[in-house]
Amino acid sequence: MAQRRKVGNLLGLHIMATLAINPLHPYEIAAQMRARGKDQDLKIQWGSLYTVVQNLEKHGFIEAAETVREGRRPERTVYRLTDAGRAEMTDWMRELVGRPEREFPRLQTALSVIGVLPPDEAVELLEQRLDVLRVENDALRSALRGAAHEVPRIFLIESEFQLAQRESEAVFVAGLVKEIRDGSLEGVQLWRQIHETGEMPDLTKDR
Repeated sequence: MAQRRKVGNLLGLHIMATLAINPLHPYEIAAQMRARGKDQDLKIQWGSLYTVVQNLEKHGFIEAAETVREGRRPERTVYRLTDAGRAEMTDWMRELVGRPEREFPRLQTALSVIGVLPPDEAVELLEQRLDVLRVENDALRSALRGAAHEVPRIFLIESEFQLAQRESEAVFVAGLVKEIRDGSLEGVQLWRQIHETGEMPDLTKDR
């Protein structure tokens, strides 16, 4: 079971990881995270970054290192990672990397109630999804090949993981479409019957 943390927003982990390199003020933190494509690795509400920074400071994971002013701009507080923050960051990383956690992708939720759609419409939508997956996977694969010539692979492994997940999804969706089309998916005839008649058959009759 995942540990309940004082700052549970994964953005907090990224902020601490960024500050582990050198002290920065929040604007610089956001700029560096964008430059490194971290918004591709987690869903970031950039407007909440300052709130997460405040929460990290409140719990002693980061602290103000200095206040700087550039020209007529307002003063900016530069933050650094504390020893407590480094310990929290390391413990959090060990949990995330070492312990599988059940996740709930949106497609999984949709598949759990896909019966509300007629089979033919479901197939059409799944094929639409598959087309998008193939195009985006090709683009990601190409981007990875290009980036491999510029940066060490260690900085690309999160994108490799994303591609592996999406390729696996494409294989699953393609297989599901085939089974619905050729009728080999167990229960597909019942599915069709429900949408054709508008009635749920009595499944206990033949028992």
